Amino acid sequence: MKNCKVVLRVLLMVMSIIFVATAADTPKLTFKFKTIDVPGSQGTNVAGISNRGVMVGWWYTDQNGDTHGFRLLTGRVTNIDDPKGTNTLCYAINKHGAIVGWYTNSDGLPQGFLYKGGKFSDIGPQGASLSYAFGINDQGWISGAYDDSSGKHGFLWDGTKYSTLDVPGATRTIAFGINNGGLITVEWGDSSGKIESSVFDGKKYTKINVPGAIGTYAHGINNQGDVAYTWTDSNGVFRGALRQSGKYYKFMDRKGVDSFGDGINDNRVVVGGYDTSTGVSEGFKATY
Repeated sequence: MKNCKVVLRVLLMVMSIIFVATAADTPKLTFKFKTIDVPGSQGTNVAGISNRGVMVGWWYTDQNGDTHGFRLLTGRVTNIDDPKGTNTLCYAINKHGAIVGWYTNSDGLPQGFLYKGGKFSDIGPQGASLSYAFGINDQGWISGAYDDSSGKHGFLWDGTKYSTLDVPGATRTIAFGINNGGLITVEWGDSSGKIESSVFDGKKYTKINVPGAIGTYAHGINNQGDVAYTWTDSNGVFRGALRQSGKYYKFMDRKGVDSFGDGINDNRVVVGGYDTSTGVSEGFKATY
């Protein structure tokens, strides 16, 4: 289950601690961490946060149990489970409360979804064998990924049509976060098998790899263009990072052996998770 959780993350209340994170060529930035744990769960993963502070993610009951999506505001947890399948994971939420993520369908495959106004809708281009929805902005544009006979591609849905996003020369592409300006974070595989990241402005892909990272996974992006990351170091440890105004700040929740940066809002808050030494996943919210 731990390996499964790591793959899900990189595709991929509570005590506070303070951790100072730095990149070699940047000033110090202080992150204040707070653990987020769904009551009664055996593990919690936080993937997205709105400007109102509403968090979304997923939790599970035991090592063999189903995964449940959730929405969390001021300590109140609401389950978000797509009725058409099992193992629902929520990744992002916009200011209107619309949530995107994916669930496992009756064929045992991932299926992207949109939860809006109390109703679930499947998300994914026609002809896709499977799909994931990872990001949504306030206009309702959705970013994600899908597989077809030619491989894995990113997509953008603007409410009317799907556009395929493929980084030139990449072996596979995943579109992750999207902000109100239409900037999209993209993870992609290069010819050597390394995972790299770019930001797509609708015309070109610009690399935004974390300095010194073996693999870079750009996830959430806010309306200022700040990016939350997961990245791996030379020892294979997963760590978090923030890109703000073109500068990189690396962080690690001291309570975990791996840390994952996932969502970000406009109020200087990053969310994600960490794995404990016993293999339990916990969510976090960090102000900076």
